[in-house]
Amino acid sequence: MAEITPPQAPDAVFIRGLAKAFAGKVHALGVCDNREAVRMSALAAASIMVSEGMEPVLHMATRDRNRTALISDSIGAQAMGIHNILCTSGTHQSLLPFHAAKNVYDVDATILLQSLRGLDKNASIVGEKNIPGQTPLCLGAVASPNADPLELQMPRLAQKIFAGAQFVVTQPVFDFNRFDLWWKEVTNRGLQTKAAFIAGIKVLTDIESAKAYAEKRPTPMVPEEVIKRLASKSDKNACRKEGIKIALESMERLSAMPGLRGFEINCNGDRDAALEVLDSLKSNIG
Repeated sequence: MAEITPPQAPDAVFIRGLAKAFAGKVHALGVCDNREAVRMSALAAASIMVSEGMEPVLHMATRDRNRTALISDSIGAQAMGIHNILCTSGTHQSLLPFHAAKNVYDVDATILLQSLRGLDKNASIVGEKNIPGQTPLCLGAVASPNADPLELQMPRLAQKIFAGAQFVVTQPVFDFNRFDLWWKEVTNRGLQTKAAFIAGIKVLTDIESAKAYAEKRPTPMVPEEVIKRLASKSDKNACRKEGIKIALESMERLSAMPGLRGFEINCNGDRDAALEVLDSLKSNIG
């Protein structure tokens, strides 16, 4: 998979261009839901992708909408041919440019998963006996291998899978020692047999944005060695190539993990960098 960020402009042509660029290179495109700034709605962008023959994974954050709006959007998504939904709480608005907005968090991601799994039989979350005509959705959740304490993260992850998550996308992986420890706990509990686990791969293409990203995240999510490798390059083009190389090395390293089912590549809007990674995979790890 690859992950795309809708534009701030009402630019359907941009979305169509993304769909065409990734066609035949990925199984699906994840569509972010106002992750870093206010943008075109993920639902609208995903709908445009469907019209271009691309399989979207609609991100649905509980931060901004109450249960009525969330369920309503899920019904609308199905009407548009969108059948994959990634349920997430979303980054708290105090950490984003729209920090003055009030959060909602009427339900959390786990309750949303549980609700979307069976609306045809039980829609009590919105005061209905059921919502007829619902077809099965492919539901996903987010996991954070770097979150502490680890022993408390596993029950939470297991709960999401029990609630209905059929796939799990991890936060970007940079620290392999930590990921190995986390993955051992996942496999010890057999969670990888109950949902498809997809490792997040973030391509850091310039040193300034890499440092800014690392500073926002808890140590050791982005090891100092990664920052040093990017900083050692003499110009922006060389730094970008090094970032792509690091991403490919990460995917090669993680591809050996028994039970891991795939990757989601994120390049913060650098479509060409994501495509370079995908094109290189054919010759590197198949």
